[in-house]
Amino acid sequence: MRIGLFATCLGDTLFPDAVRATALLLSRLGHELVFPPEQTCCGQVHINTGYQREPVPLVRDFAEQFGDRAIDAVVMPSGSCAGCVRHQHRMVAERYGDPALRAGVAAVEGKTYELSEFLVDVAGTVDVGAYFPHRVTYHPTCHSLRMLRVGDKPLRLLRAVEGIDLAEMPEADACCGFGGTFAVKNAATSSAMLADKVDRVMSTGASVCTAGDTSCLMHIGGGLSRIRSGTLALHLAQILAATRTSPYPLSEAAR
Repeated sequence: MRIGLFATCLGDTLFPDAVRATALLLSRLGHELVFPPEQTCCGQVHINTGYQREPVPLVRDFAEQFGDRAIDAVVMPSGSCAGCVRHQHRMVAERYGDPALRAGVAAVEGKTYELSEFLVDVAGTVDVGAYFPHRVTYHPTCHSLRMLRVGDKPLRLLRAVEGIDLAEMPEADACCGFGGTFAVKNAATSSAMLADKVDRVMSTGASVCTAGDTSCLMHIGGGLSRIRSGTLALHLAQILAATRTSPYPLSEAAR
């Protein structure tokens, strides 16, 4: 398939390794990648904060960059951004857009996927040939779980990874407390939720906490780092991209 890769803002600025891992994984599975160079933000931060007219140019840009009929699917390493494109872009276009924007949004939303749902539902694969001989626990992010309803797809992919020791996290579906600007506007509540999540991660004895959203991993990883836990926060794509011939350098990353 010909896949348009959307890096996302956090991926571009703070987690480029997760984007590179996504590209490496999809290429290894035989897909042709297209990376529109003019791609920007999906506009989620504006929409979630109540500024729904302001992201119209961003929504239009996304539709123009990825609406090419030659692109079979748009894939991104983010459940929240995929949820924004699939559900919130239409809302913005209907309220503040013109007919061209509404048509563009309609053309692209149906072929937009978060990484795990693309792999399982579209590519029809669970075993991606990954090798990751470490103890890992998985955090199901709120948008992927509740908006996209990816279910157990990330776990199915992880269970097929060679060498992995997958540890179930207690109360895994509880929010980590990030929530975008929620963590800024409600810092005390956010910090309390994060403390609970970090405790649950640590209870598994895992050396890695993984998720499908870099935003949650930024939040959880910060909490783990501040207590010097030694547990890393890694995107799902980074685990799935690791192989026997090209393993993830966990010992070096932990330094």
